[in-house]
Amino acid sequence: MAASRYNSNDLRRQVGSPRSKGRDTKDTLCRNVVIYGHCRYMDTTCNFNHDQNKPVSGPSDFLSKKSFNADSPSFTPSGQNLGQAKKTTLSSQAANAAPFTPRGVTASTQQNADLTMFNPAGAREFTPSGNTQNYELGNSNMGNGAAQDNGVFSDPFAMNSMAPALANNAPFNPYAGDPSAVSGAGAGFYSSGGAYASVPMQQPNYHLYQPYDAYRGELQPWQRSTYDYFIPAAMREEIQKKMFATQHTMPGLPKLENYHSLFSLDTSHRKNTACFGYHSWVYKAQKVTTGLHYVLRRLEGYRLSNDQSVMSVMRDWKNVRHENIVSFHETFTSQNFGDSSLIFVYDWHPLAKTLAEQHFSSPLGNNRQRYPAVPEGILWSYVCQIASALYYLHNKNLAARCLDLSKILVTEKSRIRLGSCAILDVVQYDHNRPIQELQGEDLVKFGKVILCLATGMPPNLLQSSNTKAALDSLVKYSRSLRDALQFLLSPVAPNGQPHTIAHFLTMIAPQLVQQANNTLRENDEQQYWLAREIENGRIARNVMKLSVILERGDLGSQSNWSEVGDRFQLKLFRDYVFHRVDASGKPDLGLGHMLSCMSKLDAGVDEQIMLTSRDNETVFVITYRELRGMFERAFNELMKFSKSPGL
Repeated sequence: MAASRYNSNDLRRQVGSPRSKGRDTKDTLCRNVVIYGHCRYMDTTCNFNHDQNKPVSGPSDFLSKKSFNADSPSFTPSGQNLGQAKKTTLSSQAANAAPFTPRGVTASTQQNADLTMFNPAGAREFTPSGNTQNYELGNSNMGNGAAQDNGVFSDPFAMNSMAPALANNAPFNPYAGDPSAVSGAGAGFYSSGGAYASVPMQQPNYHLYQPYDAYRGELQPWQRSTYDYFIPAAMREEIQKKMFATQHTMPGLPKLENYHSLFSLDTSHRKNTACFGYHSWVYKAQKVTTGLHYVLRRLEGYRLSNDQSVMSVMRDWKNVRHENIVSFHETFTSQNFGDSSLIFVYDWHPLAKTLAEQHFSSPLGNNRQRYPAVPEGILWSYVCQIASALYYLHNKNLAARCLDLSKILVTEKSRIRLGSCAILDVVQYDHNRPIQELQGEDLVKFGKVILCLATGMPPNLLQSSNTKAALDSLVKYSRSLRDALQFLLSPVAPNGQPHTIAHFLTMIAPQLVQQANNTLRENDEQQYWLAREIENGRIARNVMKLSVILERGDLGSQSNWSEVGDRFQLKLFRDYVFHRVDASGKPDLGLGHMLSCMSKLDAGVDEQIMLTSRDNETVFVITYRELRGMFERAFNELMKFSKSPGL
């Protein structure tokens, strides 16, 4: 050892480090043996070890020969005596000392800690368990190892605390206003969802082309985005919601003779007899013969005593077609609901709301409060549309009779339609009231509807108040609107002549002109977006035709038809349009390039493009006009072998 070279009495006087000896090369394996398997100088000048089976000295043997090791004398400051310095050195018996045990940890914990060390001999082979319950969430007995006990380690993925909550999930109802309340009082109106009741129904994706944020204003005029090629996102979302609402169904409702897939449209389960004198319910249904969707209004407990009333109403109302009236189709009786019901069939307008739901809806259901007044521009739109519908009906010697906030529908932004027409003509057929009297009531009801919207008061509050006082409170509206309401609420003119809808239209003629201008402006906007979608439709048609040509295989007596002749160049054109990559080899998904190329193919322009095969051995320089001819010839050849009419 290095320390044995010096006398123990001279340790304090030792200043420099002891001189190390040279390294012995006899125990070092020769590199020639490691690399080449033998050494040509083994018997001559090479002093290294050439026996691979001989154990090589490890790092511990090498370090033991160094001058600095555990037995070297420790540094002792001059202010301490030799006895204290000797006490700080480690003795050889320190290796046999007992291991350190923290206070408070039992022996079983130490034993478990030793078991956590990996022991290859004690590891068991993986064997799948035949009992599937070992793999359920929250099961502490795992099939391939011992369960953790003593509570020392906690499993972060254990779901024992969440199991009761998952087991008590109520069936999801996508049509309930508050899904959390479905399991309560409203659960009785919806049937069980079966084995998949706990899985929420996936709502449709209304943002197929919707960008993540608004239109980026920093885009240059020559730059385009996906948003620019399609109709506005709000318009597309509204149309898709209407299409989705058309497919709604509700199990548990009966199937009628000519209608099926009924779906309840009532937003309240409270029965009301104020309008018709009978409890009424509204359903959406699909007709068996045509597959079209209609609205069925059912009068509960009505017994038809006079067949002539139904025949007369159908003769008068079946041909009524107006843009502001929900079209009536037929009426019939049914026993499928468990009682005698009279059902009226109307056109289906998805996602339509009544004026009461649009302007007098309260989350607390309080009908005794006042609501914000409707702006004058919207009021004039309602006035002009209702007046147009009444003028059409009165000229046909008919009356609407159901002018109520709960029966007038809002189908678009400000588009309204008179609903539930012809019902009172059947229910009150025996009253034999003059048509002039019924038309006069239409004007009064018309004025009350507009007055409720202008004052923000529901009909139950307006009836209990003074109508003249309500008119006097409309000081923020124009004089022309107040005069129009005064005309409608006064059924008789000062000269004793009854008011008619024709006189009313003469009074509001300036507003009718303004509404006509607004309608034409909206029509121009719709035509603009429709023109864009027509171009996209043509592109989709060409993509379908190109898809039926390529990758077809044999056709008739010609084998591998789609890979030879003109079809091969069409295949290269398909790769040019849809399979482009950038300089780094990543897919190029630029929508503008795809739409531009398909539009040029449809037009057959003279622009030249270069088509390259995937192995870069075949190159074509061709125009879109030539590709258009190949495209048409290939598709016409397919049609000769097809019995279908084609695209």
